[in-house]
Amino acid sequence: MWAILSGIEGNIAAYEAVLADIKRQRVKVDAFYILGDIVAANQDSEQVIKRIQNPLPGELEPQVCVGWWEEQCFALHGLGSTPEPTELIERFGKETAKLLWDSVSRETVQWLRNCHFGFFELDCLLIHGSTVSVSDELTPETLPWKMLDRLQRVQANYLFCGRSGQVFEYQLQGGSVNSSVMTLDRQQPVQTITAPKRRVVGVGNVGKEPGKATYTLYSPNTDFLEFKTVFYGNNKGSGN
Repeated sequence: MWAILSGIEGNIAAYEAVLADIKRQRVKVDAFYILGDIVAANQDSEQVIKRIQNPLPGELEPQVCVGWWEEQCFALHGLGSTPEPTELIERFGKETAKLLWDSVSRETVQWLRNCHFGFFELDCLLIHGSTVSVSDELTPETLPWKMLDRLQRVQANYLFCGRSGQVFEYQLQGGSVNSSVMTLDRQQPVQTITAPKRRVVGVGNVGKEPGKATYTLYSPNTDFLEFKTVFYGNNKGSGN
């Protein structure tokens, strides 16, 4: 069984609640993935990083890939693909950018830079956004051709993503697509791409909503998929 989560966003209480719920599962979890947005403009971000780096005895060491907030840290420190944290400032303002700078140390940023962009396991792609970028947000409303494009780029049959923060299962029925390119002088031969049935899964968000965390369990052996909701703090308890 895999446990897949995203969007801790520096919320250590939410992360601890999810870890406790994973331990309660009747079927043993033998692989643990965190699909980015571990940190955010949250003063507890460093505490979350240290918890991930130092699992307790008996806990799995998570495999981590970068998300949107990590990319903003890279930009703030001049280590990203863009020279300025333009997207961060446009969306949240300079005060949030300053808080993010104060919440995540340069040492942690260097550690985050060694994390993966995504994981390809069996026929499954696990990634924060999509094969295009960490900012690419896939939702239940995303058009089928766009979903197929994101899957076709890496020949994956399953795509697990966390950018939207939603839990959802999106199925693409098997079929074929004809395509051709027309230039000024002639049309290229038609190419047919045959695609099997595929799925895109939104794995939820751990830390954004106070008192409530969502994550996903998946078994690649049996194709079992389950969305989990964990309540903590004043809403303590768990349900599905």
